[in-house]
Amino acid sequence: MSRLRSITIQAAGLLIALTTSVAAQDYPNRPVRLIIPFPPGGSNDVVGRMIGTQLSEQLGKQVIVDNRAGAGGVVGTEIVSKAPPDGYTLGVISLAHAVNPWLYKLPYDPIKGFAAIGIMGTGPNVLVVHPSLPVRTTQELIALAKAKPGDLQYASAGIGSFQHLGSELFKLTAKADILHVPFKGGGPAMTDVLGGHTKIMFSSLVQTTPHIKSGKLLALGTGGSKRSTVLPDIPTISEGLPGYTAENWWGIVAPAGTPPAIIKRLHAALSAAQDTEAVTKQFSSEGASVVKMSSEEFGKYMVSEMNKWERVVKEGGIKAE
Repeated sequence: MSRLRSITIQAAGLLIALTTSVAAQDYPNRPVRLIIPFPPGGSNDVVGRMIGTQLSEQLGKQVIVDNRAGAGGVVGTEIVSKAPPDGYTLGVISLAHAVNPWLYKLPYDPIKGFAAIGIMGTGPNVLVVHPSLPVRTTQELIALAKAKPGDLQYASAGIGSFQHLGSELFKLTAKADILHVPFKGGGPAMTDVLGGHTKIMFSSLVQTTPHIKSGKLLALGTGGSKRSTVLPDIPTISEGLPGYTAENWWGIVAPAGTPPAIIKRLHAALSAAQDTEAVTKQFSSEGASVVKMSSEEFGKYMVSEMNKWERVVKEGGIKAE
């Protein structure tokens, strides 16, 4: 390589570094798009909008929520992976992100295709039934399912969703046969259960608590290792089915290659948002918990979750349609 060419390459590299540094210092100077890869109404949407509102305050620019549903979250997540790595397109991910690699041939790398920003929180699922179903405990539901194998149905946000995985884990643990009815998102699934069509759902507490408190749905148990502070009178599912626990999580990512300075800025804004009374109060009131990790820790957590749910998908024989 000639000396002139070497100098030219070094200069180009320096120019890119300086440009990136200036862009990071000026970030953000326009609205930021936050893609939620599921329809409105589900837990991803509830948590994403809650945090998005607070991020707008912390960043000083509007964070615009954009629901891009499809293929169990793959459609919206692909949009994030292919967006310019400039910090102006972010994505909400959840447990589904750790499950999809074992269900689909993804158009992106679930780890290398993204820059982890941070986790927002976690929340257990809750087993609910329409009041017309003649069961009032987890044990009674298991008994009915075993008496009528394949007759009962449960709704989920789609194949590979938290609702689906939590339900299949229940079926494996209880050795019960309950038919899966997938919908295109947690919102449509919840609407169907509220209408009494599909009568069972293993949903997120964040999404479901209001319907339990209104009496529209009956809670049989929560999926955490201990009783929920929001529903202290409701037993854990494990009290009726030993060994069962299921918790969802939600986080924010950016496209791979997003400058570290911008990731640092976004992580700081997320952390500040998590500390606001509005977020801590809403998380707590809906049975979820604010969780903090560094961006690096969250990246490692994503990998560990992929490894964990690979086993459930394979042992449960779960396949994408």
